Amino acid sequence: MRQVAIVAFGQSDHRPDSAETSEVEMVMPVLHQVLDTVGLRAGEIDFTCSGSSDYLAGRAFSFTMALDGVGAWPPISESHVEMDGAWALYEAWTRLLTGEADTALVYAYGKSSPGDLREVLTRQLDPYYMAPLWPDSVSLAALQAQALIDAADTGADERALAGVAARSRTAAETNPHAQLTGSPPPEALLDEPYLVRPLRRHDCPPIGDGAAAVVLAAGDTARRLCPRPAWIRGMDHRTEAHSLGVRDLTRSPSTRLAAERAGAFQAPVDLAELHAPFTSQELILRRELRLADAVRVNPSGGALAANPMMAAGLIRLGEAAAAIHRGAAGRALAHATSGPCLQQNLVAVLEGDVL
Repeated sequence: MRQVAIVAFGQSDHRPDSAETSEVEMVMPVLHQVLDTVGLRAGEIDFTCSGSSDYLAGRAFSFTMALDGVGAWPPISESHVEMDGAWALYEAWTRLLTGEADTALVYAYGKSSPGDLREVLTRQLDPYYMAPLWPDSVSLAALQAQALIDAADTGADERALAGVAARSRTAAETNPHAQLTGSPPPEALLDEPYLVRPLRRHDCPPIGDGAAAVVLAAGDTARRLCPRPAWIRGMDHRTEAHSLGVRDLTRSPSTRLAAERAGAFQAPVDLAELHAPFTSQELILRRELRLADAVRVNPSGGALAANPMMAAGLIRLGEAAAAIHRGAAGRALAHATSGPCLQQNLVAVLEGDVL
């Protein structure tokens, strides 16, 4: 099978509000960064794919405006997914696997600050039974967290959730792009009031704006463009039932199946970037992905440090690839999610050449 790698990754500085910056102005510096890294111009890219959401922008076909940041003339081969950029990367990866392209530019962006994100995300729900009740994303995550704590076989409690938050945001102190950095110890976090019980504010992701981009390349082209490409050894995505009432919220069988199909269990990984916007979700993902205690999880801080909608999943793949580029990891796992309570899940396995 044709070998495809991530050869460049870039992201914006994630901010709680970017009212004075348009989507184009937010995306352009990131696109220039990744293209400069590999020494290519936009016209030399064979395929371009983006991920974003019209619901965040509040207008239809909003992604066409962001194309101004890429440059659509002369005409380019382009596609778009109304999804996190991780799924745009999946589409681009399949294009390269089939030989239709040798290089691809993938980017994603989201501005959550103009509206009420918790209300906007209700539009993801089942339109007949759940959406009319307007349960917001934090309340649904709280139901999942409480189910995890109540389950006899998880060993999860509120202190374990606080430990995830403290570790993640402390790790983010070395991430110049993170929105939130630093944390008191778990014991101090437990003194804070509930946001939606059992979740406190530190258990939830920050709401902010940001963008990210990667360049993919195949075979010898990847080796020419990058000293140590992050080869995509496998990638798969699966989904849970749409109705939350028929799911066991303490488990994520779609994540486990995607990991199996991606080859995640064939050999140990030394780093994992998990798209876990809520602390309880990291505990669920760790169990489904069978991550040993020695695995470094979210050394970038993860979604608890910066969670730009439609870009946070792509950032997980980019951060895992960047660790391989700089020699900080040999085999890494990246995960992206979308929808309420880990509804849709994508897993990728990345490897670098032996140093």
